Amino acid sequence: MLHGIDVSAYQSSTYGTSGLSFVFIKATEGRSYVNSKLSDQTKHGRDAGLVVGFYHFLWPGNITAQAEYFVSHAPEKAGDILAVDWETTGEGTHATNAEKDAFIRKVKSLRPHNRVVLYTNRNFWLNIDTTSYAGDGLWIADYVTAGRPRIKAKWLFHQYTDDPLDKDVANFGSTTALRQWAAV
Repeated sequence: MLHGIDVSAYQSSTYGTSGLSFVFIKATEGRSYVNSKLSDQTKHGRDAGLVVGFYHFLWPGNITAQAEYFVSHAPEKAGDILAVDWETTGEGTHATNAEKDAFIRKVKSLRPHNRVVLYTNRNFWLNIDTTSYAGDGLWIADYVTAGRPRIKAKWLFHQYTDDPLDKDVANFGSTTALRQWAAV
């Protein structure tokens, strides 16, 4: 298993990279938020030789506009991974299954040379999701032993804790294997 983290504006632009193979960086949310540390956090991950991914926190409504907003702000580089973060918003709402699926498909059409994955928590995957559509792969959040999420579905990434920050593992045998998969 490979180790990685995911970061947002709440974390430092010079987050620790020792022992890591990948980083996911929050890029956007809805149609109005861009991570103020996006550029610096991206440079830091690339300088450390990490596989870099970007995620968009999905809000209900305006799916095409959100997808366009995300790809207009997420750096574009072959081998980067794009993700949709599908969970409950600060207002207690969430995008529908159809909206989640449409967002993934739209991002894939706008960035055909990048992998697009679904990030969601175990509760959403088991109780909210009705389509099991995760684009190119599932990134599941379940705060248990690393690499042992409590789901039956095949997963590629597992966020297993948020203490002291979001830590993840990837179900790849090597960083080279992850890079080859991400290279589409």
